[in-house]
Amino acid sequence: MQGFAGKVAVVTGAGSGIGQALAIELGRSGAKLAISDIDTEGLAITEQRLKAIGVDVKADRLNVTEREAFQAYADGVKAHFGKVNQIYNNAGIAFSGDVEISQYKDIERIMDVDFWGVVNGTKVFLPYLIESGDGHIVNVSSLFGIFSVPGQAAYNAAKFAVRGFTEALRQEMILAKHPVKVTTVHPGGIKTAIARNSTVAEGLDQAAMASAFDKKLARTTPERAAQIILEAVRKNKARVLVGADAKILDVIVRITGSGYQQLFSTVLPKLAPPMR
Repeated sequence: MQGFAGKVAVVTGAGSGIGQALAIELGRSGAKLAISDIDTEGLAITEQRLKAIGVDVKADRLNVTEREAFQAYADGVKAHFGKVNQIYNNAGIAFSGDVEISQYKDIERIMDVDFWGVVNGTKVFLPYLIESGDGHIVNVSSLFGIFSVPGQAAYNAAKFAVRGFTEALRQEMILAKHPVKVTTVHPGGIKTAIARNSTVAEGLDQAAMASAFDKKLARTTPERAAQIILEAVRKNKARVLVGADAKILDVIVRITGSGYQQLFSTVLPKLAPPMR
């Protein structure tokens, strides 16, 4: 894919799923990679795959909720490569449970990883992206950052927050005339392990919910998702919908307005796992 050769790209959550696919596709396109994940085993696999195709790669374990560690990581990436052009804030986790039965700690954990992890990554790398003269921030929200469903209040809150944060950031970069582009990503049902690795409120059947997601909702491969995302980055799109399901449901929300809430609460499974 054109437009990535020689760029230094940072990808969080690169140990599996979309993050791994993004790293591989960027590497094939000539980019240098700084990859991270809290899952060191998955990260090592991604690193091996990148090295096998001759990619210059730096791999580090990183918890995106640890702000000071994230800052040190950003400084280390800059020192290692000499510049940073792009960051893909992709790391994320899932949780299912109605507000009534969800614990504060469960909601806080989702916000810490899915929202504050994006904020941390954006903030610590932004000075280096501006300095590069050719920066791009890609923040992964979700289709659940466009509409809400029962049982996903915490995840919806985090992904709506990512959307609002990223859309405001794009406008700020334009107004400040900074050389940094910004893209929000809204994946639909992607064939990743996010549902299988998710947590649920007490009393819910996590395995059954994950199985339902994998069989009924996951339609787009991570590899295809990565290609769609990078094409949107190359074209400097403000947002990108990943998957036919994302496009269709986005249209429904636009047409029905708040009416989608009645429609989705009766049509969609009440506790459907996140679609990303």
